[in-house]
Amino acid sequence: MILVTVGMQLGFDRLIRAMDEIAPELGMPVIAQTGKGTYQARNIKTLESIAPSEFDKLIRETRLLVAHAGIGTVLTAQKFGKPLVLFPRRASFGEHRNDHQLATVGQLDGRPGIGVAYEEADLRAAIAKGLESEMGGVASDLAERRSRLTAAVERFIRSGEI
Repeated sequence: MILVTVGMQLGFDRLIRAMDEIAPELGMPVIAQTGKGTYQARNIKTLESIAPSEFDKLIRETRLLVAHAGIGTVLTAQKFGKPLVLFPRRASFGEHRNDHQLATVGQLDGRPGIGVAYEEADLRAAIAKGLESEMGGVASDLAERRSRLTAAVERFIRSGEI
């Protein structure tokens, strides 16, 4: 399964429409959390919102997460060790107030487990690459860094050493 999410604040019809067009070629179900979008998909299952517990269940089951370039989504993909394709919202299309999502993907593009589709035409290739990638190493690396940070903070609290 592929899970698509656009966040809860805004719809993102351009991404949902593109995924709806690609879905029949993917050979697996696509479920999309659409927010307040207006596009009516024909080839994918859409839900305006998904309860947090259900979202976590879907994330565990998904092979790939396709999403707007929201930091919360990036962190969720890393937490669950899932490969991620980011499709940034564009201010010029009225999808956001500025192009901070372009800046975000500029920093993340090429990192392990993260692909970027800047245009609808890039989405198929990014999805194919994302389905081939694994992000487990990224998740375990994050756990290791989190553990070292926790140890350093505890040491600082006890001894004042940095």
